[in-house]
Amino acid sequence: MSEILTIENLTKNYVTQSESLSVLKGVNLSVQAGQRVCVIGESGNGKSTLLNILGGIDSASGGRVVAGPYELTKMGEDELTEYRSKFVGLIFQFHYLLKDFSALENIFLPAYMAGVPKAQAMEKAKKLLADVGLTERADHLPSELSGGERQRIAVARALINDPQLILADEPTGNLDPANAAMIGDLLFDMTRRYNKSLLLVTHDMGLAKKGDRLCEMKDGVLNER
Repeated sequence: MSEILTIENLTKNYVTQSESLSVLKGVNLSVQAGQRVCVIGESGNGKSTLLNILGGIDSASGGRVVAGPYELTKMGEDELTEYRSKFVGLIFQFHYLLKDFSALENIFLPAYMAGVPKAQAMEKAKKLLADVGLTERADHLPSELSGGERQRIAVARALINDPQLILADEPTGNLDPANAAMIGDLLFDMTRRYNKSLLLVTHDMGLAKKGDRLCEMKDGVLNER
């Protein structure tokens, strides 16, 4: 197995006029291709900060992050845009679907914007929509979908550009227990079906135990459990 993600001594500090806050304190982690790694921890311990850095949304204060051929900690904005478009799929606690576009269009757009021909992008979107069990909701706007359905669309959208790594930040955090369990099962099923690596951040121990490995983030330090 090859490593798909390597994190070495990653730090993140926020500095204000009055204080310096250390959120990540030398995080180390390696993820093998195809592995599903879950990170648990209470709010405020640095889990989302870690995922934002790995997603190319935030920058580190120090350390090194290598994801496939990309060394994030050395890349400029153009390279990070390519990385977000081609290598990672992001799923958040809030679905961030475009409210004026249908379920199918929300899945289709990232592929189309990445340069995939329209017909091919639409075909891929329809297949993923079927995979998450929402073919009959293709023309519905996000406002016409339930919370669980919106998050299923978000899972499909994260896979449309065939990323190698899926980053999921509390993907069940806004859902009731039944929908949370369904989204958790779907996420693991889809990453297994499409042979994707997964780094999942959650405070739900039941969900976290579904992964291949379990880590805990506490006070900005990550330890394997």
